[in-house]
Amino acid sequence: MNGIGTCLWFDGQAEEAAAFYVAIFKNSRILQTTYYLQEMHRPKGSVLTVSFMLDGQEFLALNGGPEFTFSPAISLVIYCETQAEIDEYWEKLTADGGKEVECGWLTDKFGVSWQIVPRAMLKMLVDPDTAAAQRAFAAMLKMKKLDIALLEQAFAGAQAGGASPAL
Repeated sequence: MNGIGTCLWFDGQAEEAAAFYVAIFKNSRILQTTYYLQEMHRPKGSVLTVSFMLDGQEFLALNGGPEFTFSPAISLVIYCETQAEIDEYWEKLTADGGKEVECGWLTDKFGVSWQIVPRAMLKMLVDPDTAAAQRAFAAMLKMKKLDIALLEQAFAGAQAGGASPAL
């Protein structure tokens, strides 16, 4: 168990959200569910928390009530090696009411913000060729779901349809 984790505050959807996330990510599972007891601010026996693991990272989903909601000020980041990974996570996390935002960001059906980031983009941004990095960044600003091939084309200075360099 890690010493630091992430708690996500829900208004009654903690169990549904944890099950949704566990179904998306490999090496994931529900760890423990706790329930409200007598004289707590929710009905006795209703779900209080769900502890779950997503690909080795521990999270806690809390049914805390309507007082707080999610905002893009905090987001979960998924680093991807391939376009297929980006496409898969994007499709699953925008399903059933999720929304595409911009620059690789989306909001899932529970209102949680996610960034789907290709590792190739991170390499481009730290490249010593700052003009190439700027071109890739400018291309990213025009996208919702990030497209590795188009980012690589922009980085290389190629026009759309040109060959993509390997990073």
